[in-house]
Amino acid sequence: MARPLRIEFPGAVYHVTSRGNERKAIFKEDEDRREFLDILSEVAFRYNWLCHAYCLMENHYHLVVETPEGNLSMGMRQLNGIYTQRFNKRHSRVGHLFQGRFKAILIQKDSHLLEACRYVVLNPVRALVVQRPEEWIWSSYRGTAGWTERHPCLVTDWLLSQFGSDRERAQSGYRRFVGDGTGSESIWKGVKAQSVLGGD
Repeated sequence: MARPLRIEFPGAVYHVTSRGNERKAIFKEDEDRREFLDILSEVAFRYNWLCHAYCLMENHYHLVVETPEGNLSMGMRQLNGIYTQRFNKRHSRVGHLFQGRFKAILIQKDSHLLEACRYVVLNPVRALVVQRPEEWIWSSYRGTAGWTERHPCLVTDWLLSQFGSDRERAQSGYRRFVGDGTGSESIWKGVKAQSVLGGD
């Protein structure tokens, strides 16, 4: 079966997912998640990425990233590669950590970026891990909503600007927007099935 074409261009926005090999855990403890976010910060800085949302589960993660320089694959190789090396060293293991290539779905920024970001931070709720998105500390929700300091890997300006120019009101609007998505089928599930892209 042929690999999906990789579509990369300056300004492209993606919903990225990467899963553990054999669906095994890629995060065994909180230190692993902290390490991953620190590496993501380094990659975002080096490749000029804008990370609009993230969510770290047990055996997979979600990112919503914008690539002003059209370099998703280069950054992903570094992100997953460095994390695998550090995870293996910490847990005294060898071999692959991730299940093949990452998956990336091209997002139309104006029409689908908001929905993709909501979909990502609601992942723990849909998985019945928590009842409310703010209960899961390993997503970008709390930092975007203004309930905690955002991680350096995260940018919130564009997302919050969709809810107003006053930051506190924008954060309140964002919280309502995410809350409205709980308990309902996301339109993003249909959108994301249309364009799955591959990477090395």
